[in-house]
Amino acid sequence: MATEQASSPPPATRTGTPGWRDPRLWIGVLVVAASVVIGARVVDGADDTVQVWAVASDLGAGDRVGEEDLVARRVRFADEGLDRYFTVDDALPPDLALVRGVGADELLPRAAVGSADDAGTVSVPLAVDLVPPAVAEGSVVDVYLTGSAGTPDGPVLDDVVVVDVPALDEGFGASGERQLVVAVDEDDAEGFFARLARVENPVTTVTQVS
Repeated sequence: MATEQASSPPPATRTGTPGWRDPRLWIGVLVVAASVVIGARVVDGADDTVQVWAVASDLGAGDRVGEEDLVARRVRFADEGLDRYFTVDDALPPDLALVRGVGADELLPRAAVGSADDAGTVSVPLAVDLVPPAVAEGSVVDVYLTGSAGTPDGPVLDDVVVVDVPALDEGFGASGERQLVVAVDEDDAEGFFARLARVENPVTTVTQVS
């Protein structure tokens, strides 16, 4: 009886580790690097916030402002509004002082600051009958008073800065008037109220300078 000869197993083969010269290794490295770069760009593009300056603590009119008084805050703005504030990339004007008070953690409005020479200004609220719709914080305006005696020769206040434009539901809206708050030199404020008291049935009109 013939004996069956056992077949010998095939020799084992080993998978070699690709060396640094293997092009497959470099293709993999390039794919990973490209994925990292693309991911970083997508993340950066999704962040549409801007860093702007806010005050670190309550400050009043006349207080000087430097970077040590400010903190950076990330804010997302609509199409308009960013130009009313200082971004962290803006160079702050020298000898900066507030012309009105700003509360802690409030964004620093451009309309609230001036040079130290402007520190003698006071905030004057106006009940305005006629005002251009484009007037906003930071606008420069002239203020006229008319009454039963006719129109004055010129503005009672000229080149004053609007520092606040309260919403219509904060008063004055029901009477048809609009409230504005302007920064006025102390002496000019006294003269304005004196003339206002002398005008019969006063009508306040604002014209926008810039």
